[in-house]
Formats: sequence, C-alpha cells, structure tokens
Amino acid sequence: MNAPAAGLFPAPGSKAELEEGASLSPRFGTDGLVTCIAVDAETGEILMVAHMNAEALARTLETGEAWYWSRSRGELWHKGATSGQIQTVLEMRVDCDQDALLLKVRVAGDGGCCHTGRRSCFYRRVETAGGKPRLVID
Repeated sequence: MNAPAAGLFPAPGSKAELEEGASLSPRFGTDGLVTCIAVDAETGEILMVAHMNAEALARTLETGEAWYWSRSRGELWHKGATSGQIQTVLEMRVDCDQDALLLKVRVAGDGGCCHTGRRSCFYRRVETAGGKPRLVID
C-alpha cells in the first residue's frame, strides 16, 4: 500500500503555516495520496494528472525525476522507466493548502506522456450538442 507520510514530511500545521509558511507539508488524502499535475516546462501544456504518496514525492525531490503512485498497479512508478519518457522536474509548485502539486517537466524519449502514445493525456475535448456531452479527439 502507500508509504505513510509520517517521518518523510512534517505534519501540516495551522492554516497560516500551510498557506504562508516555508515548510513543505503536503496534505495527503485519506488514501495517502496527493494529486499531481505535470505540465511541459517550456510550453505550459498540461501533460497528465497522477498521484504521489510520500515515498514518490520524496524520490522525486531526491532524484529530480518524476515518481508517482500507480493506483491501478498499487506500486511506485518511475515515469518513463520502461518507455524512455523520463520526466525531469525543472520546477515544483504546491497549491495554497498543500493538497495538490504542479510539476513543470522536460520529457525525454519521444516526448509523450500518455499510455495511449499521445503527448498529453488530455487529447479529447468535451462538446455539448442538444445538452448531451460527447468527446471529440483533437
């Protein structure tokens, strides 16, 4: 299961400490995960959304490469380890209440990020016609 946050990062403090403090104190959910958005560092294109547990976040900070927690496989996942699409983290940001992360990355290999072979996981647009949504592939 997910590695506990205890010991790897300080427990979240007061609202003021979370919002204005200088300590990274991620607020992992009850499942032990924090949402992470990866964007292209150069273009700002949203590439993917994934999740990190405390160990994945710690490894990302240590190595400078993105590590995630695969909910479907139930294991740590070094992005690009098998595909060559290593995500080098150029900048990491945390949102105001420290329950979401933003990674600005440079992608190696073919530059893709999606398991479908596309550059971005966000390759479909939602359109509505007659009040009914449908997906359109860009």
